[in-house]
Amino acid sequence: MMKKKVLLFLAILTVQVGISQTIDKVKLDTYFNVLEVNNKFMGSVALMKDGEIVYANQIGFSDIETKKKPDDNTKYRIGSISKTFTATLVFKAIEEGRIKLEQTIENYFPSVRNSSEITIADLLNHRSGIYNFTNDEVYLSYNTEHKSEEELLSIISEYESAFEPNTKSEYSNSNYVLLSFILEKLYNKSFAEILREKIVHPIGLKNTYFGGKIDIEKNEANSYKGDWEIQTETDMSIPLGAGGIISDPSDILLFAEALFNHKIVSEERVTQMQTLKDNYGMGLFKMPFYEKYSFGHTGGIDGFSSMFGYFPEEKSAFALTSNGTNFNNNDIAIALLSALFNRDFTVPSFETYKVSSDDLEVYLGIYSSPSFPLKITITKSGAILVAQATGQPSFSLDATEKDKFKFDQAGVVMEFDTKNNQMTLKQGGGVFVLAKE
Repeated sequence: MMKKKVLLFLAILTVQVGISQTIDKVKLDTYFNVLEVNNKFMGSVALMKDGEIVYANQIGFSDIETKKKPDDNTKYRIGSISKTFTATLVFKAIEEGRIKLEQTIENYFPSVRNSSEITIADLLNHRSGIYNFTNDEVYLSYNTEHKSEEELLSIISEYESAFEPNTKSEYSNSNYVLLSFILEKLYNKSFAEILREKIVHPIGLKNTYFGGKIDIEKNEANSYKGDWEIQTETDMSIPLGAGGIISDPSDILLFAEALFNHKIVSEERVTQMQTLKDNYGMGLFKMPFYEKYSFGHTGGIDGFSSMFGYFPEEKSAFALTSNGTNFNNNDIAIALLSALFNRDFTVPSFETYKVSSDDLEVYLGIYSSPSFPLKITITKSGAILVAQATGQPSFSLDATEKDKFKFDQAGVVMEFDTKNNQMTLKQGGGVFVLAKE
């Protein structure tokens, strides 16, 4: 499933720090080795400085059944990072005079609600009001099946509008599926052909193309979740330019370097892509790292997750592609950028604190606070503590010391004060004290 949420880097300090002349590759290698041996992350990462790849690493398995290890040419589904490629293709079409940002889409999709008011710019900026069809629970009943343009248009058109066009921004995969169809009509070619002719071949990408059924013989990775259970494959006829591209970190960085140095579209168009409305650019998000900032995107589809960011002022960038993670990718990105910008970072420790089922009894219950929007229900499964927020899936917690538990994948820490019947929840810099009901 294509994810709709975007994790942004923590921006804590505002001191000036220059880029290190060397990357602490030994410490980064240690960092990723610890993730690998603890089954926390499988995938590939890369760092760029001044247009050159200065660090790359691959860990885990690209296919667990055959024990196939990834290498620097292993390819991953990159999910919504595809949107950055698609937005670039739209601006390429604009520069070729094939389409305009301000034109509406009713001639392409008269069945879509408010199509006479929705512009190309609205689609790019997630300001169309078109409902995100992947949010519907029924999506998972057909996402592995091939869908034609007619079928997808029927699905997207049946939903009521989420809001009036250009009144706010709200992430919707529907926008970029429609942009994919528009590109195919403008060029009278498949999205795969357009991507290849307009981006991949001109800038010399080796491992980037529109995806199909995963083929491990072509060094494409399968994806996994949890205890590395293999995931089903979304049929790529559905995400198209919203999430259907395959690539690797080095190719993503080469694409970013070409884009932000105006080798694909002009500086004017890149500036338009970077311009934010309600925190959304056109195929880009702005992501801070301390006093610096990058433009990039995140992605998630099936068991794959990905992230990239390009720092225009420093001409530096990072990318990660994963086919399985039980860790917070945002923390991995922070470690990569800390190495790139000569900041200290900590190699994680996964030592656990032994608890029995009886030990967990004192924590069980429902915790809430007027200042926190959700209730947290704490239960147990054997000797494992389990948390579930209102309307969210449950997740297992790892004990790290007495009264302290964590969930690495979401960066969650829970500290219990059993005497006062309270629990302190820490996530993403936020600290919330919840009381047991």
